[in-house]
Amino acid sequence: MADAIVLHNVTKTFGSKVAVNGLDLVVPSGALYGVIGPNGAGKTTSIRIVLSILFPDRGDVQVLGHASALDAKDRIGYLPEERGVYRKMKVGDFLTYMAHLKGLGGSGLPARIDRWLERVGLGGTAQKRCDELSKGMQQKVQFVAAVIHEPALVILDEPFSGLDPVSSRQLRELVLEEHGRGATVIFSTHVMEHAEQLCDHIVMIHDGRKVLDSSVAQIRNSQAVRGLWFEPLDPHASVDDLRQVPGVTRVEKNGGAWEVGLAAGVEPAAALRAVAAAVPCARVELHRPTLEDVFVNIVSGSSDGASQDAAKLRDQLRAGSAGEVRS
Repeated sequence: MADAIVLHNVTKTFGSKVAVNGLDLVVPSGALYGVIGPNGAGKTTSIRIVLSILFPDRGDVQVLGHASALDAKDRIGYLPEERGVYRKMKVGDFLTYMAHLKGLGGSGLPARIDRWLERVGLGGTAQKRCDELSKGMQQKVQFVAAVIHEPALVILDEPFSGLDPVSSRQLRELVLEEHGRGATVIFSTHVMEHAEQLCDHIVMIHDGRKVLDSSVAQIRNSQAVRGLWFEPLDPHASVDDLRQVPGVTRVEKNGGAWEVGLAAGVEPAAALRAVAAAVPCARVELHRPTLEDVFVNIVSGSSDGASQDAAKLRDQLRAGSAGEVRS
């Protein structure tokens, strides 16, 4: 089976700004890829090049076996970062129009639209105008428009931006269903946790350059254990005994759990057993670096993510993550 996307030495500039710099990327058919990096890293520009919305200054692009996405447009579903529906149209009419643009029609289309609206919690809204819905509901409608024709390639640019936790969980499940039916899914985000929860493979981009291209499993296995996460069975229990466990360097509260630091050379499995024996626990597990930690360490050149450059990068990644929640 041919690869879904192949980019070779793709470069795109806007004046003096190099938005994408020599990008090489191969996405196998049926994969679930996360493209991550801070805002302004070049993720959206790269996606627009894949979709032939923009064209590279140099480099080669192949999409679903074609030299241009325009030759495979009916097999592609796209949810752009900039949301937009035809606000004065009824929801059902809007989805019908979008389906027709992708070559989907026939007597079964109204029933398909109704089923999709039910799946995203918008049953009974087909006769409502789009501007009668909240922004979060409009976002769900636009997701339906992107996938209603069962595309072979689904590209989602910041799909969870502004959604409440319940809607985000629902959308994650729908994305996984699309992947489960065989679609190739490309998911772009600056929120590393979303990619970590959802994707099989991660591509990290910074300043237009690819800095990592690896499976989530390989990334995790390549990272040394930083310590342990510990949650006592009794939330009010003293954790002083943890500090006496050989190899434990620190015990610090982190949200509802405790972060237990380990000295260099300590066998993680042995430390895990000793910590679990010291204080009755509801949960104890190995703590490896997150994708955010990995990204910051690679880009900043800091092994522990403690430098000033690393702190600035973390601020970049988190900027906008606490935006307005849409209902």
